[in-house]
Amino acid sequence: MNDYRIDKKELFNEIAAWDGLLKRKVQIIACGGTALTLLDLKNSTKDIDFMVPKQNEFGYLIKILKQAGYNQGKSGGWQRDAGFRIDFFTGNKIHTTELIESPLQKNNHLLIKQYGYIYLGVLNYYDLIISKLFRGSTVDFQDCLLLFRKKREEININVLKTRFHKTSSFDISEDKVNKHLDSFLRMLNEDGLKNG
Repeated sequence: MNDYRIDKKELFNEIAAWDGLLKRKVQIIACGGTALTLLDLKNSTKDIDFMVPKQNEFGYLIKILKQAGYNQGKSGGWQRDAGFRIDFFTGNKIHTTELIESPLQKNNHLLIKQYGYIYLGVLNYYDLIISKLFRGSTVDFQDCLLLFRKKREEININVLKTRFHKTSSFDISEDKVNKHLDSFLRMLNEDGLKNG
């Protein structure tokens, strides 16, 4: 198992290296712990997760990364040498979560950095929380609480609940993920954080 962790500076350096290889625009949206690291909410991340919503940009990026020595592992993800592993998701999907809208639409992401060819953003706070709660691990719940504590003034609980339920209505595990939301809302109440 790889215990390697990568911080914001290293993420920027890696993306800058990719940018130097590209000859066309690629839009990358960070999700999960990667997004929290880029937002300065976590010092580092172990799992590097990026969405490349446009299929043609995804195919182009993967082609370039293969030429740069990245290989796809047996359990998925892309890795070069013994370094960190990167998971890429295309379309509106993160792991098994299908977002209700493209992360490229207005207000569905925040710009972090514009390189020569790479546009680097992070998912909006609502979709970050939704995608983590759909997975529902202990770390995912902790990350959601961290995000809510730090960005409380920018997150409306009623908007979160509405968006969550709309997203879960398309999921095969709707009842299960709705229980994750209920658990998260209880945690917010226990911490005195709920604002709606």
